Amino acid sequence: MSDKHILRNENSVTSASQPALAQMLLAAMNEHEAVLSKVSRLLHDDVSQVLSAVGLQLDAMRMDFRDQAPGIDGRAGEIQELLEQAIEQLRDITNELNPSIVERAGLQFALDRLIGKVRARFSGTLRLHFDASLRVPTLLATAFYKITGCVLDLAMATPGCSLIDVHVKRAQGEYVLEISDNAPVDAAASAPLGQLLMDYYASKNHVKLRTERVPRKGNIVRASFPLPAAEGGS
Repeated sequence: MSDKHILRNENSVTSASQPALAQMLLAAMNEHEAVLSKVSRLLHDDVSQVLSAVGLQLDAMRMDFRDQAPGIDGRAGEIQELLEQAIEQLRDITNELNPSIVERAGLQFALDRLIGKVRARFSGTLRLHFDASLRVPTLLATAFYKITGCVLDLAMATPGCSLIDVHVKRAQGEYVLEISDNAPVDAAASAPLGQLLMDYYASKNHVKLRTERVPRKGNIVRASFPLPAAEGGS
């Protein structure tokens, strides 16, 4: 098979059993996300608030007993520093657990965090190219974010992958997410679960999804959605 031979996937799966498998997987993931969201709210609304209240009470106690215990200022300051570190760590955990990070912070911030996490586990080169002038609608941004997560998982799970480029841009009147990698391609392999998830996220949000797998070269995933008329014509 030559390098020019390209295997394409246009929002389709080849096996009759795969859509049912994808639906089962998505049902489990949706339930999982609901649990994570609940835990995230608990940490933010309850645990984090309690720690903040403890810090305030500690500060009040330090002022009340400063005369009776001359060393209380230093000790209380150390405890408050620990509390601040714990609150900051809780904030990070909350962001990781909450699946709505894109809604709260925007796609660029969410992708920066996601790619930062992946870089820590990836020995190759991973680059994000984001058109900072582009404002992606929330529902589309969430779909792009989830598709990116699937693509990164697939690339990192493939031995021999050493380069991943993620582009978010406008092109030809469309919002475009394009991810390329140099992961080796197995032309005989069936569609992995990650591909099924990408298909699902794309079809659910009316996103056009194209996957190109080029033997001895790598993979390109392109997700796109039309820009509003005013922007598309500019």
